[in-house]
Amino acid sequence: MKKALFTILFVLIADQVLKVWIKTNMTLGQEIHVFGNWFLLHFTENEGMAFGMSFGGDSGKLMLSIFRIIAIIAITWYLYKVTMRKENSLLIVSLSLILAGAIGNIIDSAFYGMIFSPSRFHEVATLLPPEGGYSSFLHGKVVDMLYFPVIRGHYPEWFPLFGSQDFIFFRPVFNIADSSITTGVFMLILFQKKIFKKHS
Repeated sequence: MKKALFTILFVLIADQVLKVWIKTNMTLGQEIHVFGNWFLLHFTENEGMAFGMSFGGDSGKLMLSIFRIIAIIAITWYLYKVTMRKENSLLIVSLSLILAGAIGNIIDSAFYGMIFSPSRFHEVATLLPPEGGYSSFLHGKVVDMLYFPVIRGHYPEWFPLFGSQDFIFFRPVFNIADSSITTGVFMLILFQKKIFKKHS
Protein backbone atom coordinates (compact mmCIF):
# COMPACT_ATOMS: atom_id res chain seq x y z
CA MET A 1 0.00 0.00 0.00
CA LYS A 2 2.87 2.40 0.80
CA LYS A 3 4.38 1.89 -2.66
CA ALA A 4 1.04 2.65 -4.32
CA LEU A 5 0.40 5.75 -2.21
CA PHE A 6 3.91 7.08 -2.77
CA THR A 7 3.63 6.62 -6.55
CA ILE A 8 0.21 8.29 -6.71
CA LEU A 9 1.21 11.23 -4.49
CA PHE A 10 4.50 11.78 -6.31
CA VAL A 11 2.83 11.92 -9.73
CA LEU A 12 -0.07 14.08 -8.51
CA ILE A 13 2.13 16.63 -6.76
CA ALA A 14 4.53 16.91 -9.72
CA ASP A 15 1.63 17.15 -12.18
CA GLN A 16 -0.34 19.78 -10.29
CA VAL A 17 2.63 21.92 -9.24
CA LEU A 18 3.80 22.17 -12.86
CA LYS A 19 0.28 22.87 -14.15
CA VAL A 20 -0.40 25.63 -11.61
CA TRP A 21 3.00 27.19 -12.35
CA ILE A 22 2.29 27.11 -16.08
CA LYS A 23 -1.20 28.62 -15.62
CA THR A 24 0.02 31.46 -13.40
CA ASN A 25 3.27 32.27 -15.19
CA MET A 26 2.78 31.68 -18.92
CA THR A 27 0.39 33.01 -21.54
CA LEU A 28 -1.42 30.61 -23.85
CA GLY A 29 0.92 29.51 -26.64
CA GLN A 30 4.06 30.73 -24.88
CA GLU A 31 7.14 28.51 -25.13
CA ILE A 32 10.19 28.00 -22.95
CA HIS A 33 13.12 26.09 -24.43
CA VAL A 34 14.32 23.62 -21.79
CA PHE A 35 16.85 21.67 -23.89
CA GLY A 36 17.54 23.28 -27.24
CA ASN A 37 14.76 22.89 -29.78
CA TRP A 38 13.79 19.35 -28.88
CA PHE A 39 12.32 19.78 -25.37
CA LEU A 40 10.03 22.75 -24.82
CA LEU A 41 7.42 23.86 -22.33
CA HIS A 42 4.62 24.91 -24.66
CA PHE A 43 1.47 26.08 -22.87
CA THR A 44 -1.75 24.84 -24.40
CA GLU A 45 -5.10 23.63 -23.08
CA ASN A 46 -7.49 20.93 -24.24
CA GLU A 47 -11.02 19.83 -23.46
CA GLY A 48 -9.99 16.77 -21.52
CA MET A 49 -8.60 14.01 -23.72
CA ALA A 50 -4.98 12.94 -23.71
CA PHE A 51 -2.41 14.52 -26.05
CA GLY A 52 -4.55 17.52 -26.95
CA MET A 53 -7.55 15.70 -28.45
CA SER A 54 -11.14 16.82 -27.87
CA PHE A 55 -14.48 15.04 -27.81
CA GLY A 56 -18.00 16.24 -28.56
CA GLY A 57 -18.15 19.78 -27.15
CA ASP A 58 -19.59 20.53 -23.70
CA SER A 59 -21.79 17.43 -23.53
CA GLY A 60 -18.93 15.23 -24.71
CA LYS A 61 -16.63 16.79 -22.13
CA LEU A 62 -19.16 16.12 -19.37
CA MET A 63 -19.53 12.50 -20.49
CA LEU A 64 -15.76 12.12 -20.60
CA SER A 65 -15.42 13.55 -17.08
CA ILE A 66 -18.11 11.21 -15.72
CA PHE A 67 -16.44 8.25 -17.44
CA ARG A 68 -13.12 9.28 -15.89
CA ILE A 69 -14.65 9.43 -12.41
CA ILE A 70 -16.17 5.95 -12.85
CA ALA A 71 -12.82 4.64 -14.13
CA ILE A 72 -11.00 6.18 -11.15
CA ILE A 73 -13.39 4.48 -8.73
CA ALA A 74 -12.95 1.12 -10.50
CA ILE A 75 -9.15 1.36 -10.65
CA THR A 76 -8.99 2.45 -7.00
CA TRP A 77 -11.06 -0.55 -5.96
CA TYR A 78 -8.93 -2.96 -8.02
CA LEU A 79 -5.67 -1.41 -6.81
CA TYR A 80 -6.82 -1.79 -3.22
CA LYS A 81 -7.61 -5.47 -3.86
CA VAL A 82 -4.23 -6.27 -5.44
CA THR A 83 -2.27 -4.42 -2.76
CA MET A 84 -4.12 -6.29 -0.02
CA ARG A 85 -3.27 -9.56 -1.78
CA LYS A 86 0.35 -8.40 -2.12
CA GLU A 87 0.33 -8.97 -5.87
CA ASN A 88 3.30 -8.36 -8.17
CA SER A 89 4.94 -4.97 -7.54
CA LEU A 90 4.92 -4.18 -11.26
CA LEU A 91 1.13 -4.53 -11.31
CA ILE A 92 0.77 -2.26 -8.29
CA VAL A 93 3.07 0.42 -9.73
CA SER A 94 1.41 0.22 -13.16
CA LEU A 95 -2.08 0.66 -11.72
CA SER A 96 -0.84 3.43 -9.43
CA LEU A 97 0.59 5.34 -12.41
CA ILE A 98 -2.63 4.96 -14.39
CA LEU A 99 -4.74 6.02 -11.41
CA ALA A 100 -2.53 9.02 -10.62
CA GLY A 101 -2.69 10.20 -14.21
CA ALA A 102 -6.46 9.87 -14.35
CA ILE A 103 -6.86 11.80 -11.08
CA GLY A 104 -4.40 14.47 -12.25
CA ASN A 105 -6.42 15.26 -15.37
CA ILE A 106 -9.83 15.05 -13.69
CA ILE A 107 -8.63 17.67 -11.18
CA ASP A 108 -8.14 20.07 -14.10
CA SER A 109 -11.53 19.28 -15.60
CA ALA A 110 -13.37 19.43 -12.29
CA PHE A 111 -11.82 22.45 -10.61
CA TYR A 112 -9.60 24.59 -12.87
CA GLY A 113 -12.59 26.30 -14.48
CA MET A 114 -13.79 27.31 -11.02
CA ILE A 115 -10.50 28.55 -9.55
CA PHE A 116 -8.70 30.20 -12.50
CA SER A 117 -9.46 33.11 -14.79
CA PRO A 118 -9.09 32.18 -18.48
CA SER A 119 -5.63 31.86 -19.98
CA ARG A 120 -5.21 34.02 -23.08
CA PHE A 121 -2.47 34.59 -25.65
CA HIS A 122 -1.54 37.93 -24.08
CA GLU A 123 -2.75 37.46 -20.51
CA VAL A 124 -1.64 35.15 -17.70
CA ALA A 125 -4.40 33.45 -15.72
CA THR A 126 -5.09 34.42 -12.12
CA LEU A 127 -5.64 31.92 -9.32
CA LEU A 128 -8.89 32.57 -7.39
CA PRO A 129 -9.90 35.74 -9.30
CA PRO A 130 -12.43 38.00 -7.51
CA GLU A 131 -14.88 37.68 -10.40
CA GLY A 132 -14.78 33.88 -10.26
CA GLY A 133 -13.44 31.24 -12.61
CA TYR A 134 -13.90 30.87 -16.34
CA SER A 135 -16.19 27.82 -16.20
CA SER A 136 -18.23 25.49 -14.01
CA PHE A 137 -17.61 22.17 -12.24
CA LEU A 138 -16.38 19.44 -14.64
CA HIS A 139 -16.03 21.93 -17.50
CA GLY A 140 -12.47 23.14 -16.92
CA LYS A 141 -9.70 22.71 -19.49
CA VAL A 142 -6.74 20.38 -19.01
CA VAL A 143 -3.32 22.06 -19.02
CA ASP A 144 -0.67 20.62 -21.35
CA MET A 145 2.92 21.76 -21.65
CA LEU A 146 5.43 18.98 -22.48
CA TYR A 147 6.51 19.22 -26.11
CA PHE A 148 9.23 17.12 -27.76
CA PRO A 149 9.61 18.11 -31.46
CA VAL A 150 12.67 15.85 -31.77
CA ILE A 151 12.57 15.44 -35.56
CA ARG A 152 11.48 18.19 -37.97
CA GLY A 153 11.21 17.95 -41.72
CA HIS A 154 8.84 17.83 -44.70
CA TYR A 155 6.86 15.04 -46.29
CA PRO A 156 7.91 14.47 -49.93
CA GLU A 157 5.50 15.73 -52.58
CA TRP A 158 4.48 12.20 -53.56
CA PHE A 159 3.49 11.23 -49.99
CA PRO A 160 -0.28 10.49 -49.77
CA LEU A 161 -2.45 13.12 -48.02
CA PHE A 162 0.48 14.96 -46.41
CA GLY A 163 2.70 15.72 -49.43
CA SER A 164 4.94 18.82 -48.94
CA GLN A 165 3.54 19.44 -45.46
CA ASP A 166 5.72 19.94 -42.38
CA PHE A 167 6.62 16.83 -40.42
CA ILE A 168 7.26 16.93 -36.67
CA PHE A 169 7.93 13.97 -34.38
CA PHE A 170 6.70 14.06 -31.63
CA ARG A 171 3.92 16.63 -32.37
CA PRO A 172 1.38 16.20 -29.50
CA VAL A 173 1.73 18.40 -26.41
CA PHE A 174 0.94 16.54 -23.18
CA ASN A 175 1.36 16.67 -19.40
CA ILE A 176 2.78 14.57 -16.58
CA ALA A 177 -0.61 12.91 -15.98
CA ASP A 178 -0.80 11.79 -19.64
CA SER A 179 2.72 10.38 -19.51
CA SER A 180 1.93 8.61 -16.22
CA ILE A 181 -1.07 6.85 -17.76
CA THR A 182 0.95 5.93 -20.88
CA THR A 183 3.84 4.58 -18.79
CA GLY A 184 1.46 2.50 -16.66
CA VAL A 185 -0.26 0.99 -19.71
CA PHE A 186 3.08 0.21 -21.41
CA MET A 187 4.29 -1.49 -18.24
CA LEU A 188 1.20 -3.70 -18.20
CA ILE A 189 1.78 -4.63 -21.84
CA LEU A 190 5.55 -5.15 -21.68
CA PHE A 191 5.57 -7.11 -18.42
CA GLN A 192 2.21 -8.87 -18.71
CA LYS A 193 3.72 -12.36 -18.51
CA LYS A 194 5.56 -11.55 -15.32
CA ILE A 195 2.62 -9.62 -13.84
CA PHE A 196 -0.08 -12.16 -14.57
CA LYS A 197 1.90 -15.42 -14.44
CA LYS A 198 0.14 -16.51 -11.23
CA HIS A 199 -3.21 -16.36 -12.99
CA SER A 200 -2.22 -18.08 -16.26
